[in-house]
Amino acid sequence: MSSTPLMSLAETVAFLEREFPQMHHGGRSYHLEAVGLLSATMRMDHHDRFLRPGGTVSGPAMMTLADLALYAAILANIGPIGLAVTTNLSFNFLRKPGTKGLVADARLFKLGRRLAVGEVLITEASSEDLVCHATGTYSIPPDKAGSVTPIR
Repeated sequence: MSSTPLMSLAETVAFLEREFPQMHHGGRSYHLEAVGLLSATMRMDHHDRFLRPGGTVSGPAMMTLADLALYAAILANIGPIGLAVTTNLSFNFLRKPGTKGLVADARLFKLGRRLAVGEVLITEASSEDLVCHATGTYSIPPDKAGSVTPIR
């Protein structure tokens, strides 16, 4: 296994921009900051559209951030395969986020030919205190020839 991801940060960002422009609907708020071997870091800016009553970041906003971060980690490590899909996500909301942006650190535990499994730790941008812990599983599709997508 290589010690670096197949796609660089710039390549992964370009793929997401091209294939998923809807992630910026309402304004650019999600920023992929790093990709690494079996990992990715994504930041979500604080914005009123992500708030729920009471002034805190909503669960769906944190769910989106976690899903995007795991997807970016997978893409960076398998290449530009847009049809990898989420099959399961589980969330533990641990504390109320404040008014800062959030940072999601995704790490893959398993990156196989058909499945990827990982976790995301979400913190406030200015703190190391966890606000959310998520785990997820993604299905990796076979390539066009019908064989399983090769992973290094």
